[in-house]
This record gives sequence, C-alpha cells and structure tokens, in this order.
Amino acid sequence: MAQLDDDTGLPASLATAWGLRERPAKGPKPGLSLDRIVGAAVGIASAEGVEAVSMGRVAKELGVSTMSLYRYVGAKDELYVLMQEAAQGPAPEPPADRTGWRDLLAWWARAQREVLHRHLWLLRIPVTAPPASPNAVSWMERGLAAMADTDLPEGEKISVILLVSGFVRHEATLMADLDAAYRASGLTPDEAMRRYGRVLRRLTDPERHPAMTRLIVSGAMDVADDPDAEFEFGLARILDGIAGLVERRGGS
Repeated sequence: MAQLDDDTGLPASLATAWGLRERPAKGPKPGLSLDRIVGAAVGIASAEGVEAVSMGRVAKELGVSTMSLYRYVGAKDELYVLMQEAAQGPAPEPPADRTGWRDLLAWWARAQREVLHRHLWLLRIPVTAPPASPNAVSWMERGLAAMADTDLPEGEKISVILLVSGFVRHEATLMADLDAAYRASGLTPDEAMRRYGRVLRRLTDPERHPAMTRLIVSGAMDVADDPDAEFEFGLARILDGIAGLVERRGGS
C-alpha cells in the first residue's frame, strides 16, 4: 500500500514532487532514484505500450530488485501518475499574441493534443482520480486562466475545462486507434475509407437509409478526413457553444 502524506493525503512520492517532503535517501542500490524509476517506466511505455509497465519490469530494466522500488513508489497506479507528470511537463506559457478567452482556450487545447500525440501511451492510462500532481495542476491553472475575462461562475469554468480536455482526449484516442487499424490492415486511410464506402453501398438502400444514401452519393466517404481539420472543426463547434454560454452570462 502506498505511504500517504499526513497533511495532504497524497502518496508520499507526489508529496515529494510538490516539495512537501524530502526525496528518499539513496537505498542500498547506488544511483537508484525516483527520477530513474519514472524514466525507465516512461521508456518502457514509449517502446512497448503502458501495458508492459509493471514494478517487476521496471526493476529488471534498472537491474534492481522489485522490492527496492517500493522505497520510492508505493504502487503501480502511483507510478502511472508520476509517468504522466513526467510526460506532460509543466503547462507552457501562451504566446503573447493570444488574447481573449476563445483564442487562449483553443491554444490550450492544441497544446494538450500535441502532448498526447507525442506520448500516445498516456491515453491508455485509466483516469481514476482528479489531477493532483504539480504539472497536471499547472495545466488546469492555464485552462482556467484562459476563462478569466468571462463572467462564468468558477464551477462553470471548470466544467468548460473538462469539456474541452475531454474532447481533446477523445479525438487523440480515436486517431490513435484508427492509425493502428490502418497499419494492421496495410491500407492507407483513403483506401480504408473507400472500402468502407463500398460496404455501406451494399448494406444500405435509399428507402430504408435515405440519409446514409445522400452521404454516400455525395462522395464524402471516398476520401479520409484530415485529422487536423477534423480536430479544428470539432474544437470550433465546442468553442461556439461555450461562446453562447459566455454571452448569456454577460461576459466578454
């Protein structure tokens, strides 16, 4: 079981990340540290997927016993949080030319997407608790700060942040899954889409599926959509909806 910090209730390793505890003294294995443990775990996840990460596998990678890791990390779930912390990094400062809540929130969403696309294994870590690590909280802070010039209540601001980040995560997961499927099939995205279109033509008819028929006849199914364009379309529609809410609340 993970050792908890008395004041915050956080696992000891997260309390250490916040600077609330001193880092553990070096154990019997020279050079073993929390940073090395997390770095090894991230390396395994990047190369083989997060499913390959276990305390035993990380210990083997570092040439130490599994039990020696528990001096630094209490459980695998705790290690996952520290891996996310390392991969995310602190939220960057927005560019100086980004002004207004919509521009800032769009920049924030794109920045998150870039992180997820660099570290697709992050998408396979289940969400089991609210963000509580320094870098994760810094990303929340940046998102909330983007809404500062609106009159939205604080509770609605956090709901907006959850909505936008949920969209980013869903889009990144969908694109990663589709890319894996294309690679497995040996087809290009356009080839896979055309094949799907042919299947739909065989399965549908104008009387039972008039809307699907119009879609097929339009040619929209003949070419795969550009992932960046799809992301920007979805993000813009979400921001349109948020703009309506901001306007109703009387904000800028």
